[in-house]
Amino acid sequence: MRDISYPPIILTAKAAFRLLGQRFQLTGTEHVPREGGVLLACNHVGYLDFIYGGLAAHPSGRLVRFMAKKEIFDHPVGGPVMRSMHHIEVDRGEGLASYRTAVDYLRQGEAVGIFPEATISRSMEIKELKSGAVRIAAEAGVPLLPVVLWGTQRILTKDHPKDFSRGKTISITVGEPMHPTGEDPVAETAALKKAMTGLLDQTIAGYPADEQAPGSWWLPARHGGSAPTPEEADRLDAEEKRARAARRAQRRGA
Repeated sequence: MRDISYPPIILTAKAAFRLLGQRFQLTGTEHVPREGGVLLACNHVGYLDFIYGGLAAHPSGRLVRFMAKKEIFDHPVGGPVMRSMHHIEVDRGEGLASYRTAVDYLRQGEAVGIFPEATISRSMEIKELKSGAVRIAAEAGVPLLPVVLWGTQRILTKDHPKDFSRGKTISITVGEPMHPTGEDPVAETAALKKAMTGLLDQTIAGYPADEQAPGSWWLPARHGGSAPTPEEADRLDAEEKRARAARRAQRRGA
């Protein structure tokens, strides 16, 4: 694919990272192949994850085409930028087109990024995963890499004010490649979740202790933080979904 805007956007992002004094811990990036199709399955804890997630492939010299929700592509500024970088538009009401595009990209040798949780995790844990990641990797015949991002939620996430103060650490951990066959997507998706949960625990354990005080709002409850438990997060997600549906109904009735 011809990339005109992607490289300068990366340079701009790196300049912003330096301006913000951000430090990066990259682990396991050697698992990202330097060529050929590969699918990166990332956890989702913040609104900027697709920006930071691409760094997992940077040491291998790869550009990642992320699957992102349609609303971003509908934005008058964000849409053209996303399309110029050949990211993949996902319509949650009709996901077949994005599925096919992802498979085609992978067969062409591209690196594709996907967020199998679909939405941001309020608990900061790995949520239940959609089976699309293993099904896409299996159909395209490419390796599936579990990826965990940590620290991005401290900048911009749900239910908390944005914080662009300097000096935050961003950790990115890439796990060993998985090779789904598609014969049992449920079991393979469970295996992916197990791998991502293990990477999450590893990443939290390796995060700078002076930045991760017990009781931190962005730390999972089982790690001594005050983030909602998965059960509490599910309740909040359900409330948010009902509120969105009510707003849509109100707009239709207006």
